[in-house]
Formats: sequence, structure tokens, C-alpha cells
Amino acid sequence: MSPASNYSFVTEFILLGFTSDPTSNRILFIIFLLLYLCSVMGNGLIIILICLDSHLHTPMYFFLSILSLLDMCYITTTMPQMLVHLLSSSKLISFEGCWLQMYIFCALGITESIFFAVMAYDRYVAICFPLRYMLILNWDLCVRLVVGTWACGFFFSLLHTFFTMRLPFCGSNTVNHYFCEGPSVRSLACMDTHFIEVIDLVLSILVILTPLLLILASYVHITTAILKIKSTQSRYKAFSTCASHLTMVTLFYAPAIYIYMRPNSKYIPERDKQISLFYNVFTALLNPVVYSLRNKDIKAAFIKVAV
Repeated sequence: MSPASNYSFVTEFILLGFTSDPTSNRILFIIFLLLYLCSVMGNGLIIILICLDSHLHTPMYFFLSILSLLDMCYITTTMPQMLVHLLSSSKLISFEGCWLQMYIFCALGITESIFFAVMAYDRYVAICFPLRYMLILNWDLCVRLVVGTWACGFFFSLLHTFFTMRLPFCGSNTVNHYFCEGPSVRSLACMDTHFIEVIDLVLSILVILTPLLLILASYVHITTAILKIKSTQSRYKAFSTCASHLTMVTLFYAPAIYIYMRPNSKYIPERDKQISLFYNVFTALLNPVVYSLRNKDIKAAFIKVAV
């Protein structure tokens, strides 16, 4: 029997959430319920519009529909349970439930991180090789890129979750968070977690920093290509197609780097909950807003369907 199994006495965790005050929890329930519904309906609307409008059957909008699907799944991994806990006196989650939530949340997060690099590659091909865009990004390649990112996400998440949940939890089972996020659960371990932190750092370099560097490299080439365009209107149009993607990249990677690429000793529960809430809830909420407000094709498809 391993040391971990000798000392892992915890069979369930208590998720503290944001506050123990019932009145505050009811107010938070209404706020988060509205945020959740807006996020799911907004992203769902983008998927429906892209499916219904044949003019949007291009690699760029195919990737956008996959991003919307990711965001819907991502926020659904944590929000329904958090809403239940806001109204319930019991805030328990089983060890297996915590394991599953951490795994799926991390898998979707890693998938989205890698997928942003795929979307950057799409913009790179569209702007640097416009005449060969559909030839290079054919549907077979698009599907393989999507399947590959999902496969990588679920594989790397398995490593992260396995090493985190294999730690011995023989003391407190109270997680100062609103869901089972790796660093918050790891802080409860009754052994030195330095080795696990090193593994997480290596994984973070692979799934966060590497895609981010690929995105930056893509945009260096994109910017160079755009600056060579003589027409001001064409230059503005090229930049505007990248603005939405860059906005979402910034909103996603900044908090993810802060949460997952620092030592456990820097863990600050209250601040980390707020940051996790930002990239878990608000990025999913802002995705349809950012893409629809800046995109004439999406707005035109909405008007066509509405009429």
C-alpha cells in the first residue's frame, strides 16, 4: 500500500464558497444565476447562428463555435454546483466528485488554452495567405486541430488531477474556494507538495506558456503583414478581425498564469477565488459579447434569423 493511501483519510470536502451569511448568499445566487444564464444563452446563440447561416461556414466561425461550446461546458462544470451551495446549508462534495470536477474543469481549461493558439493560426493564415486560406485550412485539418486540442486537454488534465488527488489529505477537509481547483485542494495536503508543484509548473509551461508564445509569434507575422497593406480601410479591417481574439486571449491567460504558475506558498484564498471567478465565469460571459459586438457577420446572421 502506498504512503498516500496510508494517510488519505478524507472522503469528502467542504467548499466554503464566498460567505456564510444567508442573505448575502441569496443575493449572490441571483447574480450568478443571471450571469450563468446569460453566458449559456449567449454562447448557445453564437453556435446556433453559425450552424444556421451558410455564410458563416468558414474555418474562422467553425473555430468560434467550438470556443463557444468550450465556454458553455467550462462554466457549467462549476456554476450549477456553486448555485446549489449558495442556497444549501450543506456545502459538501465527495472525494470522487471533487476529483471529477477538477479533472473536467482543468481539461476544458487546457483545451481552451491550446485552442486559442489554433485560432491565432487561423488568423495568421487568413491575413498572411488570404488566397490560399481555404486550401490550407481545409475541413479535414480543421477537424483534426479541434480533436487534437480536446485530446491534449483531457490527457494533460489527467496528469494534473492524478498527482494532486493522490496527495495525502489527513487534516482539514475545508477548501476555501467555490469549487475544487487544483491549487486550493493541494494546499490541504499534509505533506510537502514541492514535487507536485514542479510537475504542475512543467505542465503549465506546456499548456499555457507554449500556446501563448505561439499566439505571440503568429501576431508578429500578422502585424508585419498588415503594415504592408497600403489601404487604410483594408488595414483597419484586418486589425479588427484580430481584436476580438486578442481581447479574449488577454482575459484568459493573465489570470491562468497567476493561478497555476506560482508556488503554493503564494496561495491567497480570497484573492484566488476572485481571480478564478473572473476567468471561469466572466470570460465565458464576455466571449459572445466581444465577438458579436465587433463582428458584422454575426450581427447580420442574428438579424436574418430574427426576421
